[in-house]
Amino acid sequence: MWFIVTFLIGATIVALTWWLRSRGVKVSWYEWLIGIIGLALLIFTAQNYFASLAEVESQAAYMFLLVTGLPSLVLLAIAWQLVVRKQKASA
Repeated sequence: MWFIVTFLIGATIVALTWWLRSRGVKVSWYEWLIGIIGLALLIFTAQNYFASLAEVESQAAYMFLLVTGLPSLVLLAIAWQLVVRKQKASA
């Protein structure tokens, strides 16, 4: 299963890179870094959420969503906003 998930994530990153280049959007290294850290944290959260539910530990599963899931979404939103605001400033 993790092979398929990794393959889909890799294909999505390649497609995103091609789409950004076709549109002429420049993404800095730190924006990529923040986005990759946010994505890794989101995958970590999903894996632990489903594993906790499989072990019938719903309290732990919901705490994982709060403690690691929320910061991952915040990091992804920050990376997205950095790119959008840089594009607006250069236009």
